[in-house]
Amino acid sequence: MKRAEKAERIDRLLAELYPDPGVPLDHVDPFTLLVAVMLSAQCTDERVNRTTPALFARARTPAEMAELPVATIRSIIRPCGLSPAKSKALSGTSRILVEEYGGRVPDSFEDLESLPGVGHKTASVVMAQAFGVPAFPVDTHIHRLAARWGLSRGTTVERTERDLKALFPPERWNDLHLQIIYFGREHCPARGHDLTTCPICAWAATKTRIAAEARRNRPRRRPAAGRAGAGGVARSDARR
Repeated sequence: MKRAEKAERIDRLLAELYPDPGVPLDHVDPFTLLVAVMLSAQCTDERVNRTTPALFARARTPAEMAELPVATIRSIIRPCGLSPAKSKALSGTSRILVEEYGGRVPDSFEDLESLPGVGHKTASVVMAQAFGVPAFPVDTHIHRLAARWGLSRGTTVERTERDLKALFPPERWNDLHLQIIYFGREHCPARGHDLTTCPICAWAATKTRIAAEARRNRPRRRPAAGRAGAGGVARSDARR
């Protein structure tokens, strides 16, 4: 099956499974979305959603966040991990939003990516979900699934993003990246996954890929107690 044919079939299936995908990060406006996405780096959405209510109770606007001491932000967001760097980024970004953007979140990739702690993926999520601009945020999970399904051979998320954008129409990008995330969580985990039973992997993944992941997931046999390894001496005999 050609890559474009796979993409079309995957697109249809995901649209049926998740017809109205919502952003998994709780937010009420572009700023609270930006904050939540910044906190989600190397952290689960569930943990972010448990953490942000306390943070937003203290600061829900750029002006309020800029006034909050960095130490206070750090103590609140500690459960999300990387709190020293994230607290400084949240404070610095909020201050710039107040001083240079009138307290609003800018709606351009260039401006967003110039903010502390805001990379291309974070900017893409905000552009797509806050402003409705076609974007295809690719995280490590989407990168993994695109490779598993044979949609990209990219070794970086940047290359995978380019490949996926070439395969799917722009009007599908904003929903599709969320649909892939939800599918990965519910049907296509990274570890211990039997590709032959997956609604997509079973027909999209190559036989070589299926076999390779099956070998990787196979439990390793432990050597019998008292037996020597290759060329070695069994521990129980070592002092005889």
